Formats: sequence, structure tokens, C-alpha cells
Amino acid sequence: MKKFIFNILCFTLLLFLSYAGFAQTSAEKKLINLASVSAIAVDSKTGAVLFAKNSDIVMPIASITKLMTAIVILDSKLSLKEKIRFAKEDKESINNYFSRVRVESELSRGDTLRIALMSSENLAASSLARTYPGGSIAFVKAMNAKAKALGMTHTHFVNSTGLSEKNVSTASDLAKMVAAAAKYPLIKKYSTTQTYTARFKRPRYVLGYTNTNVLVRAGHKDVKLSKTGYLDEAGRCLTMLRRIGNKDVVLVMLDSFGKRSPIGDANRIKKWLQTGKQGKVAKSALKYEQMKLAQYSK
Repeated sequence: MKKFIFNILCFTLLLFLSYAGFAQTSAEKKLINLASVSAIAVDSKTGAVLFAKNSDIVMPIASITKLMTAIVILDSKLSLKEKIRFAKEDKESINNYFSRVRVESELSRGDTLRIALMSSENLAASSLARTYPGGSIAFVKAMNAKAKALGMTHTHFVNSTGLSEKNVSTASDLAKMVAAAAKYPLIKKYSTTQTYTARFKRPRYVLGYTNTNVLVRAGHKDVKLSKTGYLDEAGRCLTMLRRIGNKDVVLVMLDSFGKRSPIGDANRIKKWLQTGKQGKVAKSALKYEQMKLAQYSK
């Protein structure tokens, strides 16, 4: 009897140690050192969350907003060939934020959407909203309605540009938006255009644009969709649909410390998914994260 009890105890101990070892390994695999305060990686085919970090914190999203702007424009079925005018009201709506586009000049709606996505042209995003049926107010209403339809329960938009800290969302919500945007071939095409020359009318002039994502500019074909964002209140932000191994993965990095940190984080997540290696970030980034988390918890 004593031998039987002893064997049972040993077997139980072995099970416990095996479970403890498995739990530790699993926990370690969930750790990736990132410079972004919030992040998520999702398998675009299955919807499975591959990695998440503070992914349900509501925070400003800056120009990531423009992906929803593009979705609303394409859902409207408005002619992409129609010329739209860049008005004084558009300039005022972005608080006279710098733009190389001349007020009163014209560009096709399609090209206006392209430069809004690839180069984050704010005046373009503002003009797209103003020329929508019902104007900017109706456009923002459509943005929020689409967010609700996509199940983005912690998202709210107040404009089409992202130039407001009141445009807020979570990494989890934005993953849904990126997955939805990836179903539009033009969003994938326009957002990953490396360079483009826009030809304006009235008066005639041309402006050259480059993509705001350094990976796209460098010709990385694994990036299938991209949108960057920056605002003082939002920090550096980046969303992508990226081919990693045999999967298309939705990546969202919000409020990242440092200009190149979102790209660094995207590469760290890719490396972790492929090798399990965690990567390293600067101590200053970790201090920044602690400070911002304290702010978001208020």
C-alpha cells in the first residue's frame, strides 16, 4: 500500500513538474521586447491572435485613420476619375497644417486617395471627406458606422485625417480594420505604392510623393498593405499586412518610442514568429512605455 501511494505521489510530482515546465515555456514565448506601448499580430486568414501587448488600451491613432477614410470612399462607389477641388475649407479643417498642394487646384479622386494613403497627405484626406455626399459631417458619420459594423467597439472618429487626439481606437480594433481594408485591392495597391507623381489641374503642376513606410520604399514585397501615423499625442504608429512565412499577418503597433521604432517592432515580431527570439529594445523605450501606460490608466 505504501509503495502504491509512493508511486502515485511520484507520478503526480512528475506531472506537476512537466506542467510547470510547459507553462514557463509558454509564458516565455509570449514575451517580445517591443518599443511600442500597444501591439498585436493576427493571422489574417484564421483571425487567430499570434501576439498581443496592451492591445485593448484605447489611444489616439493619428493617420492610421486614413485606412477607414479609404474604406468609406470605396464603399461609396463615387467615381475615382472625377476631379475634386482642394478648397480653402480643407486647409482650415486641418488647422492650416502644412501641405504642398495648392488650394483651388484639382486632382482625380483616385489619385487623391492614393496620396492620402501612401504619403499620408492630410489635405487630400480632408478634401475626400468634404466632397463626399453630405460633406464632412456625413463622412465622419459613415466612418463610425463602418467601425461599428466591423465590430470595432472601442473606436471613434471625429475627422478623416487623424489630426486629432479624439480619433481613438485599440490595437485589437485596428486589426479588424486592417483585415477589412485588405479586402479592397485598391487600398493594398495605393498604400504600397513606392513613389508617385501626382498631376494637378487648374493650375497645372506636378508633385512627387514617396511612401511613408521605409520597408515599402525599400521594395519589400512581403508588405501587402501599409499605413503609418504620427501625432504628438499618439506617438509613432504603424499598421501592416505582411507575409511572414506562409501566413499573411496583420500587424498593429501603436505609440512607439522613436521614429524608426515601429519598423523595428514589426521586424522583431516577424523574427519572433519565425525563430522564437525576443529581440531587444532601448531602456529609454521601456521608460517611455511605463510613462504612457500611467497616462492611459488615468
